[in-house]
Amino acid sequence: MSSRERVLGRVRRALADVPRDERPEDHPVARDYRRTHGDRTHAERVDLLAENLAEYRADVHRCAPSELPETIARLLGEHGSRSVVVPAGLPPEWLAEADAERVPDAAGDTARDLDAVDSVVTGCAVAIAETGTIVLDAGPDQGRRRITLVPDHHICVVRAREHVVDSVVQGLERLDPAHPLTWISGPSATSDIELDRVEGVHGPRTLEVIIVEDEADDQG
Repeated sequence: MSSRERVLGRVRRALADVPRDERPEDHPVARDYRRTHGDRTHAERVDLLAENLAEYRADVHRCAPSELPETIARLLGEHGSRSVVVPAGLPPEWLAEADAERVPDAAGDTARDLDAVDSVVTGCAVAIAETGTIVLDAGPDQGRRRITLVPDHHICVVRAREHVVDSVVQGLERLDPAHPLTWISGPSATSDIELDRVEGVHGPRTLEVIIVEDEADDQG
């Protein structure tokens, strides 16, 4: 008997007394666990996100909406980027001050094509403060998953009031599981058996997160 047959046999035995017409929704699971770990003001939530992103070795920048185009242009310039992948729904004003060549996100682009591009700029779907995690869901300002995995430099814009939540539980409530979700906690990294850390194996070597805060965000 193969391992597959043994596992399936155990599943069948465990389900032997379950009526064939029973569905999971007939017996809902109580989800009365803690939704967040502590009460925070908005400002504290954003500070925690920034702290945890930095802990994961992301480069964190904070600016007002009016400063976003200059901030993106500066980061592209500091990285030496001559080209940048642009999702179809990225607000054009974000790159208004950038000198890099715009490369539209196109379905026909191969991994080799994208590897030749220096940077990518995207928005996000949600940002989770407690884990320092950015989630992309292939929305209009994020584009296809591959454009955030192949280029070596990713600039991700987080609008504080719109995107930042405390916990994974709150983040999941905002996401559609039918969408392709990419969960990012810092730059791509892995370690070998000697615990030598190598960055850029499965995605960008450099992740820069710009947290955009209105002046009112400072008030909590």
